[in-house]
Amino acid sequence: MNTLELKKMANEIRKDIVTAVHSAKAGHPGGSLSAADIFTYLYFEEMNVDPKDPKKPDRDRFVLSKGHTAPGYYAALAHRGYFPVSDLPTLRHLGSYLQGHPCMQETPGVDMSSGSLGQGISAAVGMAISAKISGKDYRVYTLLGDGELQEGQVWEASMLAAHRKLDNLVVIVDNNGLQIDGNIADVNSPYPIDKKFEAFNFHVINIDGHDFDQIRAAFAEAKTVKGRPTAIIAKTVKGKGVSFMENQASWHGTAPNDEQYAIAMADLEKVGEALCQK
Repeated sequence: MNTLELKKMANEIRKDIVTAVHSAKAGHPGGSLSAADIFTYLYFEEMNVDPKDPKKPDRDRFVLSKGHTAPGYYAALAHRGYFPVSDLPTLRHLGSYLQGHPCMQETPGVDMSSGSLGQGISAAVGMAISAKISGKDYRVYTLLGDGELQEGQVWEASMLAAHRKLDNLVVIVDNNGLQIDGNIADVNSPYPIDKKFEAFNFHVINIDGHDFDQIRAAFAEAKTVKGRPTAIIAKTVKGKGVSFMENQASWHGTAPNDEQYAIAMADLEKVGEALCQK
């Protein structure tokens, strides 16, 4: 996809995030919207995956360490062809295979169940080690929240990733600056994020997580790195694309009511219309 096509897809994914969370009357829109561009790039440009063969042995792996942002993950998977987009509004409904956190047993395309914060990166490190031991060349990607970096297991896993020289691992941090209790710097500051990963011997790239040219360049650079893992620190806006959700911690885990849903969809429709005129 070219940059314009990626932007259009990301906007569709944002619409489906808002629709799914509104339908569920629960969920996490803020961090799903901030990561929508990353989800889009991973599944439509970066990763070697095949929706027709979700378990193919040589596929790239993805672990959503911040599992509560499943609405964004599911929307990307659906648009990529793993399951019908029309199923997204069943999010969190009884009997749906699209539950509040990803489940690898139930949802096509999900490589690892996640939700307990701080643990997904450990699973990703294990997958990357497995590839090295098996002599496979697939790559492993994991997306963390910036508030999630307050979990000590993140750094234990990072230490091991560098020790094992996992140049097939890319850790992406969705640095939107907000967590459920407010500003991450006020709750328990993980800053400076880039210097911490550098201290753990990662190759670190700082980007604007909404700029597809920067996203593309970062993932391309990661593929050139040998002998150590890469961390991409993506500066993003919580609630990106929805006027009243942007940079508001209150939208970390709140569903819009009918009136708010209408406003949100109108905001995203305007974005879509502007993109169509380019």
